[in-house]
Amino acid sequence: MPNRRNIVYILLILSLLTGLFTGRAFFFNLAYLFGGLLTLSFIWAWMSVRWITINRKTRARRAQVGRSLDETFIIQNRAYLPKLWLEVHDHSTLPGHRASNVVPALGARKGYRWYVETPCIVRGEYELGPVTILSGDPFGFFLAPRKLDATSKVIVYPQTIPITHVELPIGQISGGEAQRRRAHNITTNASGVREYVSGDSFNRIHWASSARHDQLIVKEFEIDPMVDIWLFADFSAASLVDDPSLERNGRDGTIIPTSRAIPASSEEYTVVVAASLAKYFIDSERALGFAAYIPYREVLQPEHGARQLNRILQSLAVARSFNPYSLAQMLALETPYFTRGTTLVIITASLDPSWITEAQILSRRGIRPMCILIDPYSFGGPLPANDITALLRLARIPTIVIRKNDDIGSTLSQRPL
Repeated sequence: MPNRRNIVYILLILSLLTGLFTGRAFFFNLAYLFGGLLTLSFIWAWMSVRWITINRKTRARRAQVGRSLDETFIIQNRAYLPKLWLEVHDHSTLPGHRASNVVPALGARKGYRWYVETPCIVRGEYELGPVTILSGDPFGFFLAPRKLDATSKVIVYPQTIPITHVELPIGQISGGEAQRRRAHNITTNASGVREYVSGDSFNRIHWASSARHDQLIVKEFEIDPMVDIWLFADFSAASLVDDPSLERNGRDGTIIPTSRAIPASSEEYTVVVAASLAKYFIDSERALGFAAYIPYREVLQPEHGARQLNRILQSLAVARSFNPYSLAQMLALETPYFTRGTTLVIITASLDPSWITEAQILSRRGIRPMCILIDPYSFGGPLPANDITALLRLARIPTIVIRKNDDIGSTLSQRPL
């Protein structure tokens, strides 16, 4: 198009110069013709992208990896003159979202629509839009762009894998704490005894053991399966291991997908495991809490229902392993917020044994930890997980190990080590 326009410019200048040197009116008229043609073409191109509206509609502002995002575009010509052609360039950040289109001749006061179906393959929060409209004049001299800045957000939840069963450690609760719990959360089965501490109820004292040990001893009771469960997902930078073949976007750290399989990263496996467990526990009508540093601190108190699941999935959708804290530090920070009898499911790829000490402290406070270990060695990490699993076994912390390419659903349904 610039070449055509340049030719007309040259002809215009030559006509003017010839007219000036010869004084003949023909060359002046020819120059006026070329000048008028360029002016008319410029105005036509400018008007071609005016009085145009684009409306984009999505069924929902949430999608999920493994499903599709459907979007409808409706472009409307509100002018009384037709548009010869329009190019619509979409600048959405959703990976694989190819919504750009070429619109054929659009009559006066007419509309045109098209549909876009995009498979969601990467979790995250994305922008739909903005859009740039491009058109020109009939002679191809000028192109006129116009940017429509309207945008909307869409969040893509992580994938969830069906789980048939998860075997959790049985929580315990003290007699004093038992009185402060709702009755349907406590069984009448005494699972053990311990020394009396301030706050324990006197009607929970085991008098025979107290007399035998010459000090007050209280009974501990098993927790009903309906007590709270917490998911603690480790997104510390130190625990991150990516397969050497994995590529990330240098700007925001998002993974550049090469297939629809779970990306070979400890971060992505942590996300998928946490999301799958969250769906399983919520579907089982359990009260579920969630804690993670993603990298900012995110804590969701235990609740039931789909709304809680959506909150957790939304947090996991944007989680990145940029957190400078170690898992041991995070557990130490959050320990005061977990109540006795809680089951704490820790999802981590950390091989640092210091966090096991923090988990043992939790266990002595009546909180039952369980570990889902994402084996970093299977993603190209330098060390195998044998030592950490041996320490977890010695600490009597139930553990499930997940490796790259494992069937996550069946692995989580197995009996812990």
